[in-house]
Amino acid sequence: MTSSPAATQLELLAAANQRLIRTVDALDDAVFGAPSLLPDWTVGHVVAHLALNGEALAGALEGVTTGAARPMYASQEDRDGDIAELGTASPGDLRSRLMASTELFDREVRDLPEDRWTTTIERTPGRPAFSARSTVLMRLREVEIHHADLGVGYTSADWSPEFSVIVIETMDKRDFPTSFRVLARDLAQSWSYGDDDPTTTVTGDSHALAWWLTGRGDGAGLTSDRGELPAVPAW
Repeated sequence: MTSSPAATQLELLAAANQRLIRTVDALDDAVFGAPSLLPDWTVGHVVAHLALNGEALAGALEGVTTGAARPMYASQEDRDGDIAELGTASPGDLRSRLMASTELFDREVRDLPEDRWTTTIERTPGRPAFSARSTVLMRLREVEIHHADLGVGYTSADWSPEFSVIVIETMDKRDFPTSFRVLARDLAQSWSYGDDDPTTTVTGDSHALAWWLTGRGDGAGLTSDRGELPAVPAW
């Protein structure tokens, strides 16, 4: 039994990276200073976050490979400050940094010894850790969700059903205010959230459910058998 990331995750990430790079490369320079779909972040800040996230995950994996453990970020403040600074860099610098971070993360994934995938990594010093194996899934979610957050044409409707299911299933770890069920009509599959028996069922296509479950959008395309959609905090 292998402890390395699932081949499907690696394949989905490779395709997601290609789509993201194509989108960012095709943007007019002026768009980088325009607002994204994320509060207080421009398109440039989202690209910066994606680049820095790739670098941080790659650096953490390199630490696993060499045995010199390191967290993703020195601190939350450093992480936020780096995004704020890089987010105002020139479009050319942002494009180059994003491409380089993608290649760097891919290289560290390829180079990680098979017996190191269960090694734990801290996001910041002293914070709860995650396994090296989780980094591929983490990066996949970052790339796909924040690609849509750019607000430049790519949306959750462009997500594959496989990725939409990944988001839906990983959202079960969130602390939702109420218990509810979601039904993906395109997949004829349902999932439940919360500690109690669900009293509300939200129905829609899997990509719309996934987007909504992250606290994004207004629930367009979704219906609730109770009339109103349950409250979903931002993720």
